[in-house]
Amino acid sequence: MTTTSPRSGLRLPIAVVALAAAALGAPAAGAPARVAPPPLGEPGYARPAPRAAESLLLAATRAGRRVVAVGEYGNVLLSDDDGKAWRQAKSVATTTTLTAVRFIDAERGWAVGHGGMVLATLDGGETWAALAGKPAGTEILFSIHMDGADRGLAVGSYGLALRTVDGGRRWEEVDLAQGEDGERHLNHILAAGPDVLLVAAEGGTVFRSQDRGNTWQALRTPYKGSLWGGLALADGSVLVYGMRGKILRSADAGRNWTEVASGTDQSLTGACQSANGTVVVVGLGGAVVVSDDGGRSFAARIRPERTSHAAVVCNEDRSAIVFGPQGVQVHPLPPRPGS
Repeated sequence: MTTTSPRSGLRLPIAVVALAAAALGAPAAGAPARVAPPPLGEPGYARPAPRAAESLLLAATRAGRRVVAVGEYGNVLLSDDDGKAWRQAKSVATTTTLTAVRFIDAERGWAVGHGGMVLATLDGGETWAALAGKPAGTEILFSIHMDGADRGLAVGSYGLALRTVDGGRRWEEVDLAQGEDGERHLNHILAAGPDVLLVAAEGGTVFRSQDRGNTWQALRTPYKGSLWGGLALADGSVLVYGMRGKILRSADAGRNWTEVASGTDQSLTGACQSANGTVVVVGLGGAVVVSDDGGRSFAARIRPERTSHAAVVCNEDRSAIVFGPQGVQVHPLPPRPGS
């Protein structure tokens, strides 16, 4: 992995980024301006790919009941049956790798990726318009959080953080920290309360804001390695996870952290919580770790094919949709203890 900042002209290798860290009408108030994008496949737009569901997919989320996944070559995949069948979005205004996707409701969503690309959709992921970035740019965004339709923050490599207050029409660069902390990869951003934002970063660092991203504090956790993701749980607690199977839990919105045994030393890359409370964390080497007590303890197993996972979406039927280099698969989870 290169350690030269992409701001000086070098891009991180896609494999490191992938697994180290995935027609429009009148605009709604505060939403990105709607455009009429060209059909899928025109220059600069993601192209139809019959085997897109088997390509590298790096991130996924729900838009209402729909599952939306993003990955290499600007691929955006949609499923309306909990991952059984997939189709490509009708139009996506980039061919660069997309690393993260976020929806605030069933219709409005944003995706980010290589080249500092930011895309938006107002129709549940069917069509995506480009808001920012350059396909050949060196910046890489790893994660995005939107606080409603207007205010948002996207974070990425070497301390890159971009803020918007108008739904993504305009972005300004902001600094979360100075010095060495200001150069850390910012791997994942999440909300830990009404005004609290957390960013999981390199070096066991979690950046914390208590004012919706206006000011930040760098917090040290019990782990010194990279933290690749985070998840806010239904009971108000928060998990962050990363290299060597490390999982840390906070019961006070990120002020203090305790390590929770994951049962694996495989690096962990994605997490979700189902409607019934089951927490699933996935990672490299086929790692799947499951908690049925709000992240206080986990049971781990390694999928027999040992294929690495980059992201996961929970289903209500005790199954999980996993995404990674193999594309998308649906895996059953172990029965609940005592069932």
